[in-house]
Amino acid sequence: MAPATRLVLLIGWIGYALMPWYLVEGMGLTDLGWLAGYPFGKAGSALALALSGQAPWLLPVGIALAVATAFMGSADRGRAAKVLIGAGLLGMLLFFAQAFAIVLKDQGIPWLAALLGGAGAAQRGMGGGGFLTLLALLLLLCHGLAYRGICRGDLFTTSSIGIVILLIGLFIFFPVWIILKSALIEADGTFAPAAFLARFLDASIWGLGCVTSNTNCGVAWNTLVLAVLCGVITTLLGLACALLILRTGMPGKRIMRALTVLPIITPPFVIGLALILLFGRAGAASTLLYEWFGVPRSRWLYGLPGVLLAQVLAFAPIAFLVLIGVVQGISPSLEEASQTLGAKRWQTFRTVTWPLLRPGIANAFLLGFVESMADFGNPLVLGGNFEVLSTKIFFAVVGASYNQGQAAVLAIILLAFTLGAFWVQQRWLGDKSYTTVTGKGDAGLPTPLPRRVSWLATAAIVPWVALTVVIYVVILIGGFVRNMGRDFTPTLEHYRTGFAIDFSNGIFFEGSAWSSFFTTVKVAAISAPLTALIGLLTAYLLTRQRFRGRGALEFATMLSFAIPGTVLGVAYILAFNVPPIEITGTGLILIIAFVFRNMPVGVRSGIAGLSQIDKSLDEASTTLRARSFTTLWRVVLPLLKPALVSALVYSFVRSMTAVSAVIFLVSAEYNLSTAYIVGRVEAGEFGLAIAYSSALILFMAFGIALIQFLVGERKLGRRKIVALSSSVSNPITQGAAS
Repeated sequence: MAPATRLVLLIGWIGYALMPWYLVEGMGLTDLGWLAGYPFGKAGSALALALSGQAPWLLPVGIALAVATAFMGSADRGRAAKVLIGAGLLGMLLFFAQAFAIVLKDQGIPWLAALLGGAGAAQRGMGGGGFLTLLALLLLLCHGLAYRGICRGDLFTTSSIGIVILLIGLFIFFPVWIILKSALIEADGTFAPAAFLARFLDASIWGLGCVTSNTNCGVAWNTLVLAVLCGVITTLLGLACALLILRTGMPGKRIMRALTVLPIITPPFVIGLALILLFGRAGAASTLLYEWFGVPRSRWLYGLPGVLLAQVLAFAPIAFLVLIGVVQGISPSLEEASQTLGAKRWQTFRTVTWPLLRPGIANAFLLGFVESMADFGNPLVLGGNFEVLSTKIFFAVVGASYNQGQAAVLAIILLAFTLGAFWVQQRWLGDKSYTTVTGKGDAGLPTPLPRRVSWLATAAIVPWVALTVVIYVVILIGGFVRNMGRDFTPTLEHYRTGFAIDFSNGIFFEGSAWSSFFTTVKVAAISAPLTALIGLLTAYLLTRQRFRGRGALEFATMLSFAIPGTVLGVAYILAFNVPPIEITGTGLILIIAFVFRNMPVGVRSGIAGLSQIDKSLDEASTTLRARSFTTLWRVVLPLLKPALVSALVYSFVRSMTAVSAVIFLVSAEYNLSTAYIVGRVEAGEFGLAIAYSSALILFMAFGIALIQFLVGERKLGRRKIVALSSSVSNPITQGAAS
């Protein structure tokens, strides 16, 4: 057996025989106490607990490790592989059986608990020993499958697939199943399909009153129309911005690029609040229009127009981050070949450039669609009588009439819409090849945009950038005046309240915002690289490996994105508030929520980027006897730098600004910036909320610049791009002249 398999077995025995199996009271989870446990001997290991009779149900798990150890030195590779598969699979089944059967009093599975020798017993949540043992059993199973020839016998590939499936199963499928099963179960625990149908077919969900009469349409149709409009507009804006930045010589591109990213680094409610201060009935713009031009004040902002405007401002940068890497990856030599054959710029753009943009466009639309579906902050502030599924779920969960079953039904509808969009995207892309980055040299220069495309892109981008500038001027000013909209007296009181520092006896951070700020930074710094790592690794497995269930795994990666953050937060509370995974109220649950909430962006960015990279590069590396990990690290990852930046930036920013997924998960010890801001908004302290938001925006801008500096840019071996403008008539002769 390979040394890696022996190392896995050693890890398993350390977790089973030496480390604490259960959580120790007071263990600090953000300090990796959950993973490492307290010092050996502080709490009982599984082996000690099983042999002493305190937890006999843990003994079969150790027997599985013992069987794998006994056959480790076998000369018969095939037999040893079968033993590893059997021991790993059986050990995992026994692990989960005892974990879910012996939980708390009057819970679990009584007959299975009796079979395992734990009838009437209870056990605490899994600790560091349990985690390492489960990981070792999983890797033994994966190594056994590799020795049987699965995935060409590559240990790294089979192990990566196994780990990704386990993580998605535990932290996506399990909590989602917990919350969705409420749709078929009444509060007293009885099975009630009739109640499910009644909730599902409710007129408030599917009604067409806005078409047949002068009433509101159902919440499902509102959500679908809003999501489609948001997906289309954000994709077009993101594409226009990417094309202008990369394919034209227009001035001020750096400033425009920075401005387009600003909305994504803005905390929730702030854009909506700024729009109200501008376009509300008493807003600055509304007042000017009334006083100068006699335009009557109205409430047009509260409803579909206002929510759509806020979502477009917030989510268009996501499309831009996805599409800029795709535009950058298009091979100019293909466009030059088209022009060599006599095609004009517009014909080249329509027949060559546009088809190669389809993976990025499809992924950008899907992300905008799903983000709009899952968003509840903007509809909550600007929705008025325009209800969407996310806000209806929110009030079903936290409102006075708590109705978990209704929330679950609405979540099922939301999930169906999202998976439907995913299916449409796959059908549109089809099985065509979009490869543009190969191992061959590429001496082409990007073709300048057709004049009509440049004008259309500019006409779309200029109003977007101008409105963004105005909104952030309002946000900036709001932190330095007493009361935005009423009292414009300059003051620093809001910043002193939140970020005061006392230097009298050393350095003491006495401002009320410091605690939540430091916690947020720590959680974001941990979750961002984990999100990018898992997301890009999953994208690599989905695009470069062939295995059963690949399509189901790709659907599963979108599941956490499809479920509204509010529902996901409630699901995490229900799933992880009790053993076997008991992490509610800790920093670890915040990190896990951020990682698996934001992972789809890394997956979609990685898939879009990998679809442009020729598989011959992987094959060349394999021919030179490089292992799959070496190929991924030294060949594929450097070419995926745009996708890596997108994943890191998005996950870092979302960890700093997300509210819906974590509003129920924060605690007094682990409070986040967004929860603090929401509290200030609810208390009417808008100045402090805007001041804190401004500080977060500056910090996140610094963090994004640091990420881009550390990751660097992708080098594709192309000629340096000269200043492009509409006056360039023939890029081939231009390149020859240079």
